[in-house]
Amino acid sequence: MVPDLLVMKNIHKSFPGVKALDAVDFSLKRGEVHALIGENGAGKSTLMKILTGVYRMDAGTIQLEGEEVQINKTIDAQHLGISIIYQEFNLFPHLTVSENLFIRREPRKLTKWIIDDKTQRQMTREMLSEVHLDLDPNRKVNTLSVAQQQMLEIAKALSLKAKIVIMDEPTSALTDAEIENLFRLIHELKQRQVGIIYISHRLEELRHIADRVTVLRDGKFVGTVDYQGTTVRDLVKMMVGRELGDFFPDRTAKVGEPLLEVQGLTRKRVIKDISFTLHKGEILGVAGLMGAGRTEMARALFGADQKDGGEILLEGEIIQIKSPSDAIRYGIGYLTEDRKRDGLTLGLNVKENITLASIKDFTKRGGHMNDGRIAQVSREYVNQLQIKTPSLEQLVKFLSGGNQQKVILARWLCKGTRILIFDEPTRGIDVGAKREIYTLMNRLTGEGHAIIMISSELPEILGMSDRILIMHEGAVAGIMDRASATEESIMYLATGGR
Repeated sequence: MVPDLLVMKNIHKSFPGVKALDAVDFSLKRGEVHALIGENGAGKSTLMKILTGVYRMDAGTIQLEGEEVQINKTIDAQHLGISIIYQEFNLFPHLTVSENLFIRREPRKLTKWIIDDKTQRQMTREMLSEVHLDLDPNRKVNTLSVAQQQMLEIAKALSLKAKIVIMDEPTSALTDAEIENLFRLIHELKQRQVGIIYISHRLEELRHIADRVTVLRDGKFVGTVDYQGTTVRDLVKMMVGRELGDFFPDRTAKVGEPLLEVQGLTRKRVIKDISFTLHKGEILGVAGLMGAGRTEMARALFGADQKDGGEILLEGEIIQIKSPSDAIRYGIGYLTEDRKRDGLTLGLNVKENITLASIKDFTKRGGHMNDGRIAQVSREYVNQLQIKTPSLEQLVKFLSGGNQQKVILARWLCKGTRILIFDEPTRGIDVGAKREIYTLMNRLTGEGHAIIMISSELPEILGMSDRILIMHEGAVAGIMDRASATEESIMYLATGGR
């Protein structure tokens, strides 16, 4: 009997005050896609860091092709044919494609001191062709799209003769067409008998590629199931340890009078003549394909990008928004789709991030900060939004995705915003934390706030919106009531149907 490609048995790992992994088992067959899922903090990353030599396990065994191996550092994993493609790529942006592929292993000429550039470029083209990537080897990596960088990482893994490729949230920033290309490559890797460990919060995409699924919860092994014999609901129950009931909470907020009116909002070549009304207590969902102009509309509305035409009315009065500070002054807050890059200040702690937009409100005479008031208000929002953090002094970069999103929300509530623009509110957030974000959104609209929710997930759009604005090529393709909307009708309009 042929042994499994990988067997991790009874893996334990503790950090000061935290048992990260408690007797976890995991296995991988040749030519298999084995999905690894669980809520944030379940232990997925820790397990993979042990496999790739970033951490050393406290107890347990790792077998590769039937032989027990020791992985004490990352170079050990690389020599064993184990490669990981992180969500945030491990590439040097200012080096070329070729230099990134061959760094520290460049082909040499007669003397070991001279790099053979011609041979390196030719080898680069051959490696890129394996992943169907047509790039100039001399092109700088910082000019590549996210999808191209991801394929470059995969090419690099294959060039290292990887038997096991770990993909961490590989589709989080890809368009539908790019995801399709990735899945096609994954199927090709399976044919080559490469084993793939696939980490994702997007459970619905597993049906396209997954053979088996392992679920972790609170650092413990919950179970491994064949994907074909299970359902998303079953997986959710395994992840959270309970039935979630209806995934989306009931919309109970009463929609009131108009709060914000947008008339003919235009920005050249990006958005065209966008008009809609947002009511108090309403969630207006914004749907559309990648490149439809959804985020561009939000940025123009928030003053991050200058509009070329159109009017914005707040409670019937025309307002001028020329910068984000204008929008904030009128009570508009924006939770961006890339919270780490555009939303949070990762080097600051929880209380500093919460009070960042309201800093003037916490300044005493003479320019001194009212530290006691900052701590008091921050603690109120941590409790109110149930932000899981060891303390107010915790750096936000160490919080889970769901709790980072709550910190940004706390910032806008602290500032007194009445209109909140959520751009991909649950991207990269686990299923339990999604439910918490949805419940918070319901509560906010119940208190009279109004929400514009941009989302690429149609179940989220249908489950949370009172009305749905559909965009196509920078324009409004239609506005539908929740009761009459279906995935098919939204996609029809989003793809240019009339």
